[in-house]
Amino acid sequence: MDITLYRYQLPLTQPMTFHDQTIAQREGLLLHWGSSWSEIAPLPGFSRETLEQAQQETIAFLTAFKQGKTIPVTYPSVQFGLDCARRSWPILKHTPLPPYLLLQGSPDDIIWSWKEWLYDYPSRVKLKVARYPMRDELAMIRELIRLAPKTRFILDANQQWTREEAWTFMAQLDPSHIEYVEDPCPSYADIRSVATHTGVGVALDEILCCEGHWDFFPQLKALILKPMLIGSLEKCHDLVVKAKANNVKVIISSSHESQLGNRLLALLAAEWSPEQAPGLDTLRYFTDTVLDDKQQIDIKKLQVVWKS
Repeated sequence: MDITLYRYQLPLTQPMTFHDQTIAQREGLLLHWGSSWSEIAPLPGFSRETLEQAQQETIAFLTAFKQGKTIPVTYPSVQFGLDCARRSWPILKHTPLPPYLLLQGSPDDIIWSWKEWLYDYPSRVKLKVARYPMRDELAMIRELIRLAPKTRFILDANQQWTREEAWTFMAQLDPSHIEYVEDPCPSYADIRSVATHTGVGVALDEILCCEGHWDFFPQLKALILKPMLIGSLEKCHDLVVKAKANNVKVIISSSHESQLGNRLLALLAAEWSPEQAPGLDTLRYFTDTVLDDKQQIDIKKLQVVWKS
């Protein structure tokens, strides 16, 4: 069986900042394992491993594998990529749902783009918050609600608020228009405290990668699973099972993977949580693709870093 590890670079339409790390292009690895493809792409600012570390661990595993040995891997992105490459994917009973809309940028930019919908607004949309002054973001949300009162809003704070800041912001939201706020604070205890204090629904996202323990509470509406940050498919599935046992929604979400990684996440979403639209509306922020005109991997755009 032939195995090849490639590296890709995809320019972004605009620089993006993740926990104080700004990138102008997305880089990652594509693994061709026999007839299967998978992706290994740590997300700067969120993954504990760098791309270089993930590449080194992947090459070490592949080298040992070709020698008939199996060595453990510790980095979540490598665990996920190897699991996907070796998985027997089931035949889907459900067609993957289209992702819900993601809006990011300055409050003025978001309001301007929102008005371009000409009143044919989606039923649910996700907004990135905790990036601009609180008063400006609250004014933006009020304006979006005024324009589209039937739309439900998901707000993603990416752990950027202190408990007190989250209290201040969320206490001024109208819960009837808010689906939930993702990761308002960096700790589970603070997220639970703020949600209980304000009554606004919350979801756990990147916190699942940092704190393994969580319990159900009434304001917990969803788990946002980013497999590239969590790790093995077994660990991800365990979270799915626990969430559904507590009637908590499961949303499979992107870590800004390439078109290939996005496709794999859509398959997992259709298998594990077919009733929920996935959080995969990230491909439009790329100016290029790893696919050719026939939607197959275009190896001419990739760099070989290891080959069996």
